[in-house]
Amino acid sequence: MSRSAILALEDGTVFRGTGFGACGTRAGEVVFNTALTGYQEILTDPSYRGQLVAMTYPHIGNYGVNEGDVESASPQVFGFIVREATRTPSNFRATQSLDAYLSRHGVIGIEGIDTRALTKLLRVQGAMNGVLTTEESGADRCVELARAAPSMTGADLVKDVMPKKSFSWSDGLDAAFVAARGGDHGSAHGNAAHLAKRVVAIDCGMKRNILRHLVDIGASVTVVPPNVSAAEVLAHKPDGVFVSNGPGDPAAVTYAIHLLRGLLGKAPLFGICLGHQLLGLALGASSYKLKFGHRGANQPVLNKGTGRVEITSQNHGFAVDAASVEAQGATVTHVNLNDQTLEGFVHQDPCLLAVQYHPEASPGPHDATYLFDCFARMMETRRAPTTDDMAAAQAALQGRR
Repeated sequence: MSRSAILALEDGTVFRGTGFGACGTRAGEVVFNTALTGYQEILTDPSYRGQLVAMTYPHIGNYGVNEGDVESASPQVFGFIVREATRTPSNFRATQSLDAYLSRHGVIGIEGIDTRALTKLLRVQGAMNGVLTTEESGADRCVELARAAPSMTGADLVKDVMPKKSFSWSDGLDAAFVAARGGDHGSAHGNAAHLAKRVVAIDCGMKRNILRHLVDIGASVTVVPPNVSAAEVLAHKPDGVFVSNGPGDPAAVTYAIHLLRGLLGKAPLFGICLGHQLLGLALGASSYKLKFGHRGANQPVLNKGTGRVEITSQNHGFAVDAASVEAQGATVTHVNLNDQTLEGFVHQDPCLLAVQYHPEASPGPHDATYLFDCFARMMETRRAPTTDDMAAAQAALQGRR
């Protein structure tokens, strides 16, 4: 049975459509994602905590949902916005429909609205708060609720998604994926399996595919929450420390910044997405909120050293100021070709590598998986990757394909 639903934005814009998934009312920041596929990975990415996610591709749910493509234990989005939700999926791996999956996990969905108009509005006005509801019928009341919702600026959402305690992780990449890339099972990079390096992964809301890639370079992985002390991390005697993606405003995660400052110079550091931002702030750089962020699987990034363009998967609403990170002695390595924002940097002392995008993809292209090889090399040499190191890692990745 169909039911009406409303999406109301803080600027007074109201979209009326049909609800699917769960019933209820939820407020959050309304953002859009341009990926054509990968909706299940997007739904379960902890970086989307606190957000109502609109998909620009019009047909979502075509291949259903399965237990193998999740990036965390359950959906993390606060709401899901699509043009059309497929009720009858067609895929041999599917165990249920998108509608049933969202209903089981209490996530509200809305379909039948003009997602193109919504996306154009967000591009012009910027990401804004909204309310998604199947309960409220008064548009004015919904707009009031949207305006009363807390801002993403200053929001520490990491505390909602970080693990309660440390744990070990040992699952690597799927055998079929490894074979397709020309690697050995257990190490898609083949030559890295002998490393047996100890990596401590600081989990600020980490996607599981990151952990699989760390195992794939031969690492023994211990996952810790970001509110531990530097002494607790160093007690594991790590050969390298990884800093994960996660939700919210990086400047609000003060405990993680404090932790990373205590680790600078103690072990090679590799940060992705929020981890990139936190490492920048730990060095003394500054961050700022983007107008509508980068969310999708087709973001072009230039590696300034090699001159190669990587098509990347991204999900972030904040960025690190490039000039401020260069003022701390870091070297900018990657920039976004759409808006020239900072996408990556290295620092030789302390030894660290940070990228704003997601080299592990899931969903998305695998152009940037060479960065995990660079991290493996960092743990051997105790220095950040040079342009030559990155070029060699990229060439090796191309040779395996």
